[in-house]
Amino acid sequence: MLEFLFSQYKNYTDLDIFLELTTVLFALISVYFAKKNNILLYPAGIINTAIYVYLLWKWNLIGDMIINCYLFLMSIYGWIIWGLKKNGKHSYSISRTSQKEYYTSLIIFFTTIILTILIYIYFGKFTHWTNYLDTLVTGLLFVGMYLLAKRKIENWIFLIIADLISVPMYFVKGYTFSSILYLSLTIIAIYGYREWKKKLQQ
Repeated sequence: MLEFLFSQYKNYTDLDIFLELTTVLFALISVYFAKKNNILLYPAGIINTAIYVYLLWKWNLIGDMIINCYLFLMSIYGWIIWGLKKNGKHSYSISRTSQKEYYTSLIIFFTTIILTILIYIYFGKFTHWTNYLDTLVTGLLFVGMYLLAKRKIENWIFLIIADLISVPMYFVKGYTFSSILYLSLTIIAIYGYREWKKKLQQ
């Protein structure tokens, strides 16, 4: 069983394995703090995505690298937005997505998918069925991070769907640790949605 799950790592350097495990740890920390509605999710997310950008560039996974470049930038943006205060109070609190924000999310989603497809075509990366899923996951994550920065409860729905798709996708690609990570993120995100929903009702 262990051979089946982790055999692909036999050709990896110890440094790459250590870095992937480090990203797994900081990703879990980031989502845990998101669940708690704590701004510390963003510095943890910055460390996680920065390392992932390097690894994905090294592994020549262009689509995944684009996702993490965006997540890195959105972590910086979210950190700034969550830190804003007006009259001593945070400018943004947990709320539901407005109609205007839904329209913005749709634009982000389809624009992201189109740009990702164009990038994949340019680099000749449509070589496996997982590449098509990459485009969908990229769109979902872009919207999810946008809504998270706005503290919209619906961010969890987009992130949960993206995480669920990523579990088998990363396993097929040969990154078992990342696959286990996304399974864990799915579970935490479900609890995060429930916790935010309770706070919203209060």
